[in-house]
Amino acid sequence: MDGMSSNDGAAAVVFAQVALAADGAVIGLVLAYVAIQSFLKFRYTSSALRKIRRAPAVRVSDLRFLLSSSDESNNNARIAEESESSSEGKLLVVRGLVEAKSAVDGNWRSLRPNVLVSHESGERGVVLQRTQTCIYNEWRGLFGWTSDLRTLFARSLKEQKSTSLRTVPFILVEGGQWPHADYVIVNLDGSRHPLPLMTVYHQLQPVHASPYTFLQALFGHEYPVGLLDEEKILPLGKEISSVGVCRLQDGTPEIKSCKDLPFFLSDMTKDQMVVDLAFRTKVLLWGGILLGSLSFGILGYAIVRNWNRWKEWRQQMQARQQRDATAAAAAADGLDLELSLDPN
Repeated sequence: MDGMSSNDGAAAVVFAQVALAADGAVIGLVLAYVAIQSFLKFRYTSSALRKIRRAPAVRVSDLRFLLSSSDESNNNARIAEESESSSEGKLLVVRGLVEAKSAVDGNWRSLRPNVLVSHESGERGVVLQRTQTCIYNEWRGLFGWTSDLRTLFARSLKEQKSTSLRTVPFILVEGGQWPHADYVIVNLDGSRHPLPLMTVYHQLQPVHASPYTFLQALFGHEYPVGLLDEEKILPLGKEISSVGVCRLQDGTPEIKSCKDLPFFLSDMTKDQMVVDLAFRTKVLLWGGILLGSLSFGILGYAIVRNWNRWKEWRQQMQARQQRDATAAAAAADGLDLELSLDPN
């Protein structure tokens, strides 16, 4: 424990020296960078907030009529501007129940719906994500040895998690309606947005120690202690919201994600999304203002201090040069006087 605390203290001292270098200029630049990133995120979030506020929240049963009328009035620029409609579709918020697309295909394959089944829990869904995470531990070793900086950076970059994601085509339907005459196809192509998955399996399996593990621990290297196995699923019948660009594809409504929005599929309703984004914009705005003010003050202080130091150094150099010149002149005068007094 003493070795661990001393090493951590030394690392903290080094970090503080680097952060406060040049009278805090480094930490001022870091705060300025974070403030700029905060303002950029504020701009993105506020733009998304305005778009989601303007996006109509519609029922699945109203989609076909709404999109058909939108296509007929596509030449009207005023309506296109107010409702965010274009030739590529219309930005909408649709809420419905998750269902496999095979349930509405209307052929013999619908007798065996194309769904995913969790091997561990038996839950049925349309998206299945399995994650395996190797958990590492580190001991300082028998002699208090620890990893060097290269090992520490390598540990932060090393992949410790593996994830597999499987999906099947699925749709959103309106609750209480059977058969599902009206539905919207959810297109996940190109979407990197988080999915509203539900954890159905979570188990930590310990890793049995081996002689090699003992050697790793002895010399202060990290070693695996457990394997976390987790399964998440988007189950059938779950009510979710989809916010994205919706259009008619071969006469059937289809919704795709919008890269300008932080949401695509979510448990939240439109009102909850608006509240969440409004809170984010306030945090990002005031956080950026606070960090920007701190960075401005720190950088201003560092600039003034270093400018004064440079002026003092320059004055000292000029005074030293004058003293050297005076001493050289005095030495030259003394030499001339000695030569004049020497008869030889």
